[in-house]
Amino acid sequence: MSATSDTPPVEAGDDPRPPTRRTQAKAARRAELLTAAARQMAERGFAGVRLEDIGRAVGVSGPAMYRHFSSKTELLDEMLVDISQRLHDGGAEVVDRGGPPSQTLLALIGFHIDVLVTKPDLIVVQDRDLSSTTPEANHRVRLLQRRYVERWVDVVIAVYEGEGRTMDRAEARVRVHATFGLLNSSPRLPDYDETQLQRLLTAMALAALGCRTNDV
Repeated sequence: MSATSDTPPVEAGDDPRPPTRRTQAKAARRAELLTAAARQMAERGFAGVRLEDIGRAVGVSGPAMYRHFSSKTELLDEMLVDISQRLHDGGAEVVDRGGPPSQTLLALIGFHIDVLVTKPDLIVVQDRDLSSTTPEANHRVRLLQRRYVERWVDVVIAVYEGEGRTMDRAEARVRVHATFGLLNSSPRLPDYDETQLQRLLTAMALAALGCRTNDV
């Protein structure tokens, strides 16, 4: 695949005019609908939820839903592209801060866990219902996921080098994917003290990655 085709489309520039009260209200309602959709789809799956169900949860009638989303699939597309973009951009920000690789790895793990804690429904929906998105959204999500993974791979390899060891990129990539699988299961875990859970998940992630950092 060419470099051009791997580049996410450039979004249209923001309107320089300040948003009107009506625009702000519509954006807030749209955000409410996305949150309600994530919660319901996490509980019942994409196929088990109707647009009308989502609208009812925030007081929007069935016909009025179509002022915000033309279909349930459009809503799912926006939801999953958005969470993938957040992970990608957040991971890039962590790496771009610089610093020792071991500290960067811990920061990446901490960032990922924070997203899991604040957006557990979205993580569940992404893991289970990505195949229900349109081809365009699916491509965008997978592209952002690949780039996020490669950020982690770079850091893991750097940690190994700092420890006087080597790891080829293929193994590092497998370890990162396995670590995501481990971390992304956390929304389905039994209730546990949040601070202790974060420490436990961090230790488990480091073990899955095979890193020996002592900074936990």
